Amino acid sequence: MADARVEEPRPDPATGPSEALLAEAGLRFEVDGAIATITLDRPERRNAMTFATWRGLASIGESLPAGVRVVVVRGEGPSFSAGIDLGMFSGGAQAGDAFPDGADAEATDAFIAGLQAGYTWLRRPEIVSIAAVHGHAIGGGFQLALACDIRVIADDTKFCMKEPALGLVPDVTGTKPLVEIVGVNRALELCLTARTVLADEAARLGLAEHVVPRDALDKTVGELTTALLAINPGAAVATKRLILEAPTNTLEEQCAAERREQIGRLRELFGAQNA
Repeated sequence: MADARVEEPRPDPATGPSEALLAEAGLRFEVDGAIATITLDRPERRNAMTFATWRGLASIGESLPAGVRVVVVRGEGPSFSAGIDLGMFSGGAQAGDAFPDGADAEATDAFIAGLQAGYTWLRRPEIVSIAAVHGHAIGGGFQLALACDIRVIADDTKFCMKEPALGLVPDVTGTKPLVEIVGVNRALELCLTARTVLADEAARLGLAEHVVPRDALDKTVGELTTALLAINPGAAVATKRLILEAPTNTLEEQCAAERREQIGRLRELFGAQNA
């Protein structure tokens, strides 16, 4: 069945997504100075995700205030996210969240791209995104954690790429970072068995930068955020651009990129006094 939802109005960058949109998406969004916090807020469903969730995440990205430097993504209740809401397979989720049947390939491609937009903005150079993960992070929840720059996970975390077991593929941007982190062979094994990866293995595989006791998760994320905000903002953005380019650049290209970014930093730091 093709998706027949009415297109939501684009969020106003001055005000952000509406409360109604966030409520439908099962999200909370708070900004405190340079820190934005996105909370998956369907604890009664272990923060299971609907298409509205992913569209809500995209709306937050479209209207993120310019002064935000760190974005923290967390889950309310016992889990980060149990992944896709299985009610959508039987039409039991929110209205307008029926699966497209793929008959119109162009329309379905655009539909999925709209969902992916809820994840891709978390990689923008002007922010650092942190996934604060506890409990289950399944499917789309695992991919949301992978979309973030840094993962701080509690020792009760359980990662799983569930989509192939449901007859689907991971399609909200998770396959690229997974392969980049664990390699092709391990990524195949994790996806095609849909097995659970516990916190200690996640750390060994590089899927988490920090593993902490559950009751230390918020404190650790807070300390990390403070450390990130202590870095010069322009240098942080330029350095993230360099790091994002590095995997696909040749050494010569990366050297040129470093020179380009450093010229920009020198102009900002010393250009005014030499003008």
